[in-house]
Amino acid sequence: MKPDLRRFFRACNPSKVLRLENPEDQQYYIDFSGVRGTEILEELGETICLMSPDYTCQLFTGHIGCGKSTELLRLKTQLEQEGFHVVYFESSQDLDMVDLDISDILLAIARRVSESLEAVNINPQGGYFTNLLQECGDFLQTPVKLEGQAELSLGIGKITAKAKESPQVRSRLRQYLEPKTENLLKAINQDLLEPAEKILQQRSQAGLVVIVDNLDRVGDRTHVSGKSLPEYLFVNRGEQLRSLHCHVVYTIPLVLAFSNEREALKHRLGGGINPSVLPMVPVRKRDGSDSEAGLELLRQMVLARAFPDQLPKERLNLVTEVFDSPATLDRLCRVSGGHVRNLLNLLHTCLRKRKILPIDRNRLEIVIREEANQFTLAITPDEWELLEKVAQTKKVTGEEEYQTLLRSMFVFEYRNDLGDLWFDINPVLAEVHSFPS
Repeated sequence: MKPDLRRFFRACNPSKVLRLENPEDQQYYIDFSGVRGTEILEELGETICLMSPDYTCQLFTGHIGCGKSTELLRLKTQLEQEGFHVVYFESSQDLDMVDLDISDILLAIARRVSESLEAVNINPQGGYFTNLLQECGDFLQTPVKLEGQAELSLGIGKITAKAKESPQVRSRLRQYLEPKTENLLKAINQDLLEPAEKILQQRSQAGLVVIVDNLDRVGDRTHVSGKSLPEYLFVNRGEQLRSLHCHVVYTIPLVLAFSNEREALKHRLGGGINPSVLPMVPVRKRDGSDSEAGLELLRQMVLARAFPDQLPKERLNLVTEVFDSPATLDRLCRVSGGHVRNLLNLLHTCLRKRKILPIDRNRLEIVIREEANQFTLAITPDEWELLEKVAQTKKVTGEEEYQTLLRSMFVFEYRNDLGDLWFDINPVLAEVHSFPS
């Protein structure tokens, strides 16, 4: 049986996020929680279920491209099955990720929540929030008229769209709203979230959950406060972000897990709970031996995209329809380091070079070498020394080392089911540099 090359090529797109409400995407999904060392999504979901009707604010992080969005969409599906109304959105669609402030995030949440509620015929009456929007519209010379059951999302959308397209407008809006932040929060809670919660309860639903994805992409520039932008937003202003009267899950930059402000983050935004970190899928154990369980799931991730209608055991018998040998597939899985987007990127690049199957070992080796060469262009002699230290100790310590190694994807984080944490070199780098064992 030969795979449908066009469908396989599209399924391997590294920028594709699996949406599990889509039956086709369900066929591609592989549950890695058993090898990642923790049932993070189950922990997030169970906390929301057990704490209701009390509100929760939980933090979720990990390397960009490690699968957070897919897992959060799975959480959305699970919570909806438990009776919650879940609002999931990618903040990068609404916000400029290198130039944002607390009011931008709050308005984006208000817009997405009101839009989602209006879709199920829940139309809170606005009150002070409506007046505040009209004041903002007058200030920006963008008329906002909301009457009766008019949609709040349209009014917020007019304001946020104009602010996103113009840095000058954005700055003026922030200057106007900054002294009114507490009033903005009060308006969102009293005029939008609390009425929505009551109506949902009347409909025998469990409550409202907001999942704000892609905030981990916030730029690391210095804010006017002197703090980095992530520290300013999630630490300095953390108490305001956790003041929304509904369950909230925020993705946050992984740098904050290594910041000197970690404890302040934990208490101000996380309510005393540490951020949940989604680690890599292990391809090797801490001692350097193969993680067969991790490799097996990565093989299935690739083969499911080629043969989505086949059972896992049947797919393994079809490896040579996609690769010239099982060893070539294993080579791909190992060199990815268990980073799912990296694996798909290497695979997709192999297919772009020659849109024929099977993929031969020579083609894969060329792609790996090209990727390695691109990585090494950015590495300084000092950074090679840091990498050699990580290869020996399996540790990364301090914010400065994080910034250098993890943010650049030179080093990956792994965990096991015993709670052990370790770091290892991105295997692509080992293709062009000899590391001590």
